[in-house]
Amino acid sequence: MILVRADGNARIGAGHLMRCMTIMEEVKKMVGDREILFVCADEDSARTAKDRGFRAVTLESDYRDPEGELPCWEKLTEAYPGQHTILVDSYFVTASYLAALKKFCRKLYLMDDLQEKSYPVDGVINYNVFADPALYARMYEGQDTELLLGSRYVPIRPEFLHHRVEPSREVKQVLITTGGGDADNIGGRILEAIYRERITFHLVAGRFNPHLEELNAFARLHPNVQIHSNVSDMAGLMAQCDLAVTAGGTTIYELAALGIPFFCFSYAQNQEALTRYIGDHRIAGYCGAWHLDATGALTNIVREFDCACDDFTLRQRWHCSEKELIDGLGARRLAEHLASI
Repeated sequence: MILVRADGNARIGAGHLMRCMTIMEEVKKMVGDREILFVCADEDSARTAKDRGFRAVTLESDYRDPEGELPCWEKLTEAYPGQHTILVDSYFVTASYLAALKKFCRKLYLMDDLQEKSYPVDGVINYNVFADPALYARMYEGQDTELLLGSRYVPIRPEFLHHRVEPSREVKQVLITTGGGDADNIGGRILEAIYRERITFHLVAGRFNPHLEELNAFARLHPNVQIHSNVSDMAGLMAQCDLAVTAGGTTIYELAALGIPFFCFSYAQNQEALTRYIGDHRIAGYCGAWHLDATGALTNIVREFDCACDDFTLRQRWHCSEKELIDGLGARRLAEHLASI
Protein backbone atom coordinates (compact mmCIF):
# COMPACT_ATOMS: atom_id res chain seq x y z
CA MET A 1 0.00 0.00 0.00
CA ILE A 2 1.10 3.58 -0.67
CA LEU A 3 0.50 5.95 2.25
CA VAL A 4 0.52 9.64 1.37
CA ARG A 5 1.29 12.02 4.24
CA ALA A 6 0.09 15.48 3.16
CA ASP A 7 -2.12 18.32 4.38
CA GLY A 8 -4.03 21.30 3.00
CA ASN A 9 -5.59 24.17 4.89
CA ALA A 10 -6.10 27.94 4.87
CA ARG A 11 -2.55 28.66 5.98
CA ILE A 12 -0.57 26.39 3.65
CA GLY A 13 -3.09 26.12 0.82
CA ALA A 14 -4.07 22.95 -0.99
CA GLY A 15 -1.03 22.58 -3.22
CA HIS A 16 0.62 19.72 -1.35
CA LEU A 17 -2.57 17.66 -1.40
CA MET A 18 -3.41 18.52 -4.99
CA ARG A 19 -0.09 17.43 -6.46
CA CYS A 20 -0.11 14.21 -4.44
CA MET A 21 -3.65 13.44 -5.58
CA THR A 22 -2.59 14.03 -9.18
CA ILE A 23 0.15 11.41 -8.80
CA MET A 24 -2.17 9.02 -6.99
CA GLU A 25 -4.81 9.32 -9.73
CA GLU A 26 -2.23 7.75 -12.03
CA VAL A 27 -1.28 5.16 -9.40
CA LYS A 28 -4.95 4.27 -9.05
CA LYS A 29 -5.08 3.33 -12.74
CA MET A 30 -2.23 0.88 -12.17
CA VAL A 31 -2.97 -0.76 -8.81
CA GLY A 32 -6.50 0.31 -7.81
CA ASP A 33 -7.75 2.70 -5.13
CA ARG A 34 -7.57 0.11 -2.31
CA GLU A 35 -3.77 0.37 -2.44
CA ILE A 36 -3.77 4.13 -1.68
CA LEU A 37 -4.38 5.82 1.66
CA PHE A 38 -4.03 9.53 2.45
CA VAL A 39 -2.84 10.28 5.98
CA CYS A 40 -3.72 13.81 7.11
CA ALA A 41 -3.37 15.88 10.26
CA ASP A 42 -6.96 17.14 10.31
CA GLU A 43 -10.38 16.37 8.91
CA ASP A 44 -10.40 19.33 6.52
CA SER A 45 -7.35 17.91 4.77
CA ALA A 46 -8.75 14.38 4.79
CA ARG A 47 -12.05 15.61 3.37
CA THR A 48 -10.25 17.14 0.40
CA ALA A 49 -8.81 13.73 -0.47
CA LYS A 50 -12.12 11.98 0.16
CA ASP A 51 -13.91 14.40 -2.15
CA ARG A 52 -11.59 13.23 -4.91
CA GLY A 53 -12.50 9.60 -4.25
CA PHE A 54 -9.53 8.55 -2.11
CA ARG A 55 -9.52 6.80 1.22
CA ALA A 56 -8.16 9.06 3.94
CA VAL A 57 -7.57 8.93 7.69
CA THR A 58 -7.04 11.72 10.21
CA LEU A 59 -4.23 11.73 12.77
CA GLU A 60 -5.82 14.60 14.74
CA SER A 61 -2.40 16.17 15.04
CA ASP A 62 -0.75 19.54 14.41
CA TYR A 63 0.56 19.71 10.84
CA ARG A 64 3.38 21.98 12.09
CA ASP A 65 4.61 19.34 14.56
CA PRO A 66 5.25 16.12 12.65
CA GLU A 67 7.28 14.54 15.44
CA GLY A 68 4.29 14.87 17.75
CA GLU A 69 2.25 12.59 15.49
CA LEU A 70 4.65 9.64 15.57
CA PRO A 71 2.67 7.74 18.26
CA CYS A 72 -0.32 7.89 15.91
CA TRP A 73 1.68 5.99 13.29
CA GLU A 74 1.96 3.02 15.64
CA LYS A 75 -1.82 2.68 15.71
CA LEU A 76 -2.17 3.45 12.02
CA THR A 77 0.18 0.71 10.88
CA GLU A 78 -1.51 -1.73 13.23
CA ALA A 79 -4.82 -0.93 11.54
CA TYR A 80 -3.21 -1.18 8.08
CA PRO A 81 -0.53 -3.88 8.37
CA GLY A 82 1.83 -4.70 5.52
CA GLN A 83 4.91 -3.49 3.66
CA HIS A 84 4.11 0.10 2.78
CA THR A 85 5.62 2.83 0.66
CA ILE A 86 5.20 6.26 2.25
CA LEU A 87 5.23 9.51 0.28
CA VAL A 88 5.65 12.61 2.48
CA ASP A 89 4.84 16.11 1.25
CA SER A 90 5.38 18.74 3.95
CA TYR A 91 7.71 21.67 4.61
CA PHE A 92 7.61 20.92 8.34
CA VAL A 93 9.42 17.58 8.30
CA THR A 94 12.66 17.06 10.21
CA ALA A 95 15.41 14.50 9.77
CA SER A 96 14.50 12.86 13.08
CA TYR A 97 10.84 12.60 12.07
CA LEU A 98 11.69 10.94 8.77
CA ALA A 99 14.18 8.59 10.43
CA ALA A 100 11.46 7.50 12.86
CA LEU A 101 8.92 7.14 10.06
CA LYS A 102 11.16 4.72 8.18
CA LYS A 103 10.41 1.94 10.63
CA PHE A 104 6.78 1.99 9.49
CA CYS A 105 7.49 1.39 5.81
CA ARG A 106 9.57 -0.44 3.26
CA LYS A 107 10.36 2.66 1.21
CA LEU A 108 10.13 6.35 2.17
CA TYR A 109 9.93 9.15 -0.43
CA LEU A 110 9.99 12.89 0.17
CA MET A 111 8.68 15.72 -2.01
CA ASP A 112 11.36 18.41 -1.73
CA ASP A 113 11.04 21.85 -3.35
CA LEU A 114 13.72 23.58 -1.31
CA GLN A 115 16.92 21.59 -2.08
CA GLU A 116 18.54 22.88 1.13
CA LYS A 117 19.56 19.74 3.01
CA SER A 118 19.63 15.95 2.82
CA TYR A 119 17.19 13.68 4.65
CA PRO A 120 17.22 10.00 5.68
CA VAL A 121 14.87 8.81 2.93
CA ASP A 122 14.95 6.23 0.14
CA GLY A 123 13.97 8.69 -2.57
CA VAL A 124 13.65 12.42 -3.16
CA ILE A 125 11.30 14.03 -5.69
CA ASN A 126 11.92 17.59 -6.84
CA TYR A 127 10.07 18.13 -10.09
CA ASN A 128 10.92 21.80 -10.38
CA VAL A 129 12.70 23.10 -13.45
CA PHE A 130 15.34 24.67 -11.17
CA ALA A 131 16.22 21.40 -9.40
CA ASP A 132 20.03 21.07 -9.47
CA PRO A 133 21.25 17.47 -10.02
CA ALA A 134 24.83 18.36 -9.06
CA LEU A 135 23.70 19.92 -5.79
CA TYR A 136 21.58 16.89 -4.91
CA ALA A 137 24.43 14.54 -5.78
CA ARG A 138 26.64 16.37 -3.30
CA MET A 139 23.97 16.48 -0.60
CA TYR A 140 23.22 12.75 -0.86
CA GLU A 141 26.75 11.55 -1.53
CA GLY A 142 27.30 8.21 0.18
CA GLN A 143 23.56 7.59 0.65
CA ASP A 144 21.61 5.05 -1.37
CA THR A 145 18.90 7.59 -2.24
CA GLU A 146 17.00 7.74 -5.53
CA LEU A 147 16.86 11.23 -7.01
CA LEU A 148 13.85 11.98 -9.22
CA LEU A 149 14.62 15.50 -10.37
CA GLY A 150 13.57 18.03 -12.96
CA SER A 151 10.56 19.07 -14.97
CA ARG A 152 10.07 15.63 -16.55
CA TYR A 153 8.42 14.74 -13.21
CA VAL A 154 6.02 17.70 -12.93
CA PRO A 155 2.69 16.14 -11.84
CA ILE A 156 -0.06 17.80 -13.82
CA ARG A 157 -3.39 16.20 -14.62
CA PRO A 158 -3.99 14.71 -18.11
CA GLU A 159 -6.69 17.24 -18.96
CA PHE A 160 -4.03 19.93 -19.29
CA LEU A 161 -2.80 18.12 -22.40
CA HIS A 162 -6.22 17.98 -24.08
CA HIS A 163 -6.61 21.66 -24.96
CA ARG A 164 -5.08 23.41 -27.93
CA VAL A 165 -4.64 27.08 -27.04
CA GLU A 166 -3.22 29.84 -29.23
CA PRO A 167 -2.56 33.41 -28.08
CA SER A 168 -5.40 35.83 -28.74
CA ARG A 169 -4.68 39.21 -30.30
CA GLU A 170 -6.89 40.90 -27.71
CA VAL A 171 -7.01 40.21 -23.98
CA LYS A 172 -10.68 39.68 -23.20
CA GLN A 173 -10.53 37.20 -20.29
CA VAL A 174 -8.02 37.16 -17.44
CA LEU A 175 -7.39 34.52 -14.78
CA ILE A 176 -6.21 35.34 -11.24
CA THR A 177 -5.11 32.48 -9.00
CA THR A 178 -3.22 32.65 -5.71
CA GLY A 179 -3.58 29.19 -4.17
CA GLY A 180 -6.11 27.37 -2.04
CA GLY A 181 -5.66 29.39 1.15
CA ASP A 182 -4.88 33.05 0.42
CA ALA A 183 -5.42 34.15 4.02
CA ASP A 184 -4.19 37.66 3.12
CA ASN A 185 -6.67 38.12 0.23
CA ILE A 186 -3.89 38.67 -2.30
CA GLY A 187 -6.23 37.64 -5.11
CA GLY A 188 -8.78 40.26 -4.12
CA ARG A 189 -6.17 42.99 -3.91
CA ILE A 190 -4.80 42.10 -7.34
CA LEU A 191 -8.30 42.04 -8.82
CA GLU A 192 -9.07 45.55 -7.55
CA ALA A 193 -5.71 46.86 -8.80
CA ILE A 194 -5.97 45.57 -12.37
CA TYR A 195 -9.75 45.72 -12.79
CA ARG A 196 -10.93 47.02 -16.17
CA GLU A 197 -14.56 47.16 -17.30
CA ARG A 198 -13.80 45.84 -20.79
CA ILE A 199 -12.22 42.60 -19.51
CA THR A 200 -13.84 39.56 -17.88
CA PHE A 201 -11.93 38.50 -14.78
CA HIS A 202 -11.93 34.96 -13.37
CA LEU A 203 -10.64 34.75 -9.79
CA VAL A 204 -10.09 31.28 -8.35
CA ALA A 205 -10.84 31.12 -4.62
CA GLY A 206 -10.03 27.72 -3.17
CA ARG A 207 -12.05 25.90 -0.56
CA PHE A 208 -9.84 27.24 2.24
CA ASN A 209 -10.14 30.90 1.22
CA PRO A 210 -11.50 32.88 4.20
CA HIS A 211 -12.43 35.90 2.04
CA LEU A 212 -14.92 34.15 -0.22
CA GLU A 213 -17.93 36.24 0.83
CA GLU A 214 -15.96 39.46 0.40
CA LEU A 215 -14.93 38.38 -3.10
CA ASN A 216 -18.48 37.38 -4.01
CA ALA A 217 -19.71 40.77 -2.83
CA PHE A 218 -17.24 42.47 -5.20
CA ALA A 219 -18.42 40.24 -8.03
CA ARG A 220 -22.06 41.14 -7.40
CA LEU A 221 -21.16 44.79 -7.97
CA HIS A 222 -19.10 44.05 -11.09
CA PRO A 223 -20.83 41.81 -13.67
CA ASN A 224 -17.55 41.16 -15.50
CA VAL A 225 -16.03 39.45 -12.44
CA GLN A 226 -16.55 35.73 -11.78
CA ILE A 227 -15.42 34.03 -8.57
CA HIS A 228 -14.69 30.32 -8.97
CA SER A 229 -14.66 28.08 -5.91
CA ASN A 230 -14.04 24.31 -5.91
CA VAL A 231 -13.24 24.32 -9.63
CA SER A 232 -13.77 20.90 -11.18
CA ASP A 233 -12.27 21.73 -14.60
CA MET A 234 -9.28 23.99 -14.04
CA ALA A 235 -7.83 23.17 -17.44
CA GLY A 236 -11.02 24.28 -19.15
CA LEU A 237 -11.15 27.50 -17.13
CA MET A 238 -7.52 28.32 -17.93
CA ALA A 239 -7.97 27.49 -21.60
CA GLN A 240 -10.67 30.13 -22.06
CA CYS A 241 -8.42 32.90 -20.69
CA ASP A 242 -6.05 35.08 -22.71
CA LEU A 243 -3.77 36.05 -19.83
CA ALA A 244 -3.16 34.93 -16.26
CA VAL A 245 -1.57 36.24 -13.07
CA THR A 246 -0.53 33.52 -10.66
CA ALA A 247 1.39 32.84 -7.49
CA GLY A 248 4.17 30.27 -7.59
CA GLY A 249 3.46 26.55 -7.46
CA THR A 250 2.07 23.84 -9.70
CA THR A 251 -0.31 26.34 -11.31
CA ILE A 252 2.68 27.76 -13.18
CA TYR A 253 3.32 24.39 -14.80
CA GLU A 254 -0.37 23.93 -15.62
CA LEU A 255 -0.52 27.29 -17.37
CA ALA A 256 2.74 26.46 -19.17
CA ALA A 257 1.39 23.12 -20.40
CA LEU A 258 -1.55 24.96 -21.95
CA GLY A 259 0.57 27.82 -23.21
CA ILE A 260 -1.50 30.52 -21.47
CA PRO A 261 0.61 33.71 -21.28
CA PHE A 262 1.09 34.57 -17.61
CA PHE A 263 3.09 36.59 -15.15
CA CYS A 264 3.86 35.35 -11.66
CA PHE A 265 5.00 36.31 -8.19
CA SER A 266 5.90 34.50 -4.98
CA TYR A 267 4.07 34.89 -1.67
CA ALA A 268 6.23 32.50 0.36
CA GLN A 269 9.91 31.57 0.47
CA ASN A 270 9.33 28.16 -1.07
CA GLN A 271 7.93 29.82 -4.22
CA GLU A 272 10.85 32.18 -4.81
CA ALA A 273 13.13 29.83 -6.75
CA LEU A 274 10.50 28.88 -9.34
CA THR A 275 9.12 32.36 -9.94
CA ARG A 276 12.61 33.87 -10.21
CA TYR A 277 13.62 31.13 -12.64
CA ILE A 278 10.60 31.93 -14.81
CA GLY A 279 11.60 35.59 -14.88
CA ASP A 280 15.36 35.12 -15.26
CA HIS A 281 14.87 32.80 -18.24
CA ARG A 282 12.16 35.00 -19.76
CA ILE A 283 9.73 32.10 -19.91
CA ALA A 284 6.96 34.43 -18.73
CA GLY A 285 6.61 37.58 -16.62
CA TYR A 286 7.91 37.92 -13.06
CA CYS A 287 6.64 40.52 -10.57
CA GLY A 288 8.71 39.88 -7.45
CA ALA A 289 8.14 38.53 -3.94
CA TRP A 290 4.85 39.61 -2.38
CA HIS A 291 5.86 38.28 1.06
CA LEU A 292 8.93 40.53 1.08
CA ASP A 293 7.48 43.64 -0.57
CA ALA A 294 3.74 43.51 -1.15
CA THR A 295 3.51 47.09 -2.38
CA GLY A 296 6.34 46.62 -4.86
CA ALA A 297 4.93 43.32 -6.13
CA LEU A 298 1.48 44.84 -6.64
CA THR A 299 2.99 47.78 -8.52
CA ASN A 300 4.88 45.35 -10.74
CA ILE A 301 1.72 43.32 -11.35
CA VAL A 302 -0.20 46.38 -12.54
CA ARG A 303 2.67 47.41 -14.82
CA GLU A 304 3.10 43.88 -16.21
CA PHE A 305 -0.63 43.54 -16.75
CA ASP A 306 -0.83 46.76 -18.77
CA CYS A 307 2.24 45.81 -20.78
CA ALA A 308 1.01 42.28 -21.56
CA CYS A 309 -2.45 43.50 -22.56
CA ASP A 310 -0.93 45.94 -25.04
CA ASP A 311 1.80 43.66 -26.48
CA PHE A 312 0.59 40.69 -28.52
CA THR A 313 4.17 39.83 -29.55
CA LEU A 314 5.15 39.50 -25.89
CA ARG A 315 2.25 37.16 -25.19
CA GLN A 316 3.20 35.08 -28.24
CA ARG A 317 6.77 34.76 -26.96
CA TRP A 318 5.60 33.67 -23.52
CA HIS A 319 3.27 31.11 -25.11
CA CYS A 320 6.13 29.49 -27.06
CA SER A 321 8.57 29.52 -24.13
CA GLU A 322 6.02 28.00 -21.77
CA LYS A 323 5.15 25.13 -24.10
CA GLU A 324 8.81 24.06 -24.10
CA LEU A 325 8.94 23.84 -20.30
CA ILE A 326 7.23 20.47 -19.69
CA ASP A 327 5.72 17.56 -21.63
CA GLY A 328 2.92 16.84 -19.13
CA LEU A 329 3.83 13.20 -18.42
CA GLY A 330 5.40 13.72 -14.99
CA ALA A 331 2.54 12.30 -12.91
CA ARG A 332 2.56 9.10 -14.93
CA ARG A 333 6.34 8.73 -14.55
CA LEU A 334 6.15 9.17 -10.78
CA ALA A 335 3.17 6.82 -10.55
CA GLU A 336 4.97 4.11 -12.50
CA HIS A 337 7.95 4.44 -10.17
CA LEU A 338 5.93 4.31 -6.95
CA ALA A 339 3.58 1.56 -8.15
CA SER A 340 6.47 -0.66 -9.16
CA ILE A 341 7.96 -0.82 -5.66
